[in-house]
Amino acid sequence: MNLTTNPVLIVALCFGAYLAGSVLFAIPVCRLWRLPDPRALGSGNPGATNVYRAGGWQPAVATLVLDAFKGWLPVWLSHVAGMSILVQAMVALCAVTGHMIPLFYRFKGGKGVATALGAGLALAPVTTGIMALLWLLIMWRWRISALASLVAVTSGPVISALIEPETLPLFGLLTLLIVVRHRNNLIRLAQGRETGL
Repeated sequence: MNLTTNPVLIVALCFGAYLAGSVLFAIPVCRLWRLPDPRALGSGNPGATNVYRAGGWQPAVATLVLDAFKGWLPVWLSHVAGMSILVQAMVALCAVTGHMIPLFYRFKGGKGVATALGAGLALAPVTTGIMALLWLLIMWRWRISALASLVAVTSGPVISALIEPETLPLFGLLTLLIVVRHRNNLIRLAQGRETGL
């Protein structure tokens, strides 16, 4: 049997990606820096923004890099294994879903932006790079992480359709998942109550 179409291997890669995504690096990073649990701060989101609020740039960058890496690694492994774009996209979605609904933390996770960044860099680096640039520009101008994330993520399907159209379904689903996870931020943004860094 061709390993690239072996359903057992595909399921193993997807489950491995989910498990990798289920590791919320914000929590061990905060313990290492002797900071409060990020789930008890601000929005309660175990991500780089809350870690920044708790301890500044160093632990926040460590969290961002590690959360991105756990999205990048499973997709890269599926690429090295010769899997199709569809399978790689499935693996990417499983990693992001693991961060949002983590097995190791009673299925209460984060918003998945950094993990989606890592997965996207492995699968569609040009599209993801443009999205990251948009995030940086919005963040530089308004200093509101949720706004930057929502603008970058919702631009993903349009950018991918123009540049890497084979990844459009992935970015469409990622946009849906991440926007739903940001629903409370959307309400606060509409009310002018969303806080910046």
